[in-house]
Amino acid sequence: MRIIHPSDFTGTRAWDALDIETIDTASIRLHWTDKPYKWHINDGPEVFVVLDGVVNMHTRDNKGEQVWRLVKGDIFHAQDGDEHIARPDGTARILVIERKGSE
Repeated sequence: MRIIHPSDFTGTRAWDALDIETIDTASIRLHWTDKPYKWHINDGPEVFVVLDGVVNMHTRDNKGEQVWRLVKGDIFHAQDGDEHIARPDGTARILVIERKGSE
């Protein structure tokens, strides 16, 4: 057993992660970042929970680009094929649950 205090985790570079658990084919990771990720499409669903900070989640589809402002406690759920990029406003800590090895 262990207790994880997200506010205590700080990476040495953007998107550093603390691996928490792998359950079947899903990975659960705590990320720390102060920089945007990259535009990407996951190869399966993704659950993205803002634990600390603010993240502007940009999404793109055939209707264009949208921006969703996520604050502490907000959850972003992407399905397989959803194009998106996370852009933190300052530093952020995020819990990500997705297929192991997914980008």
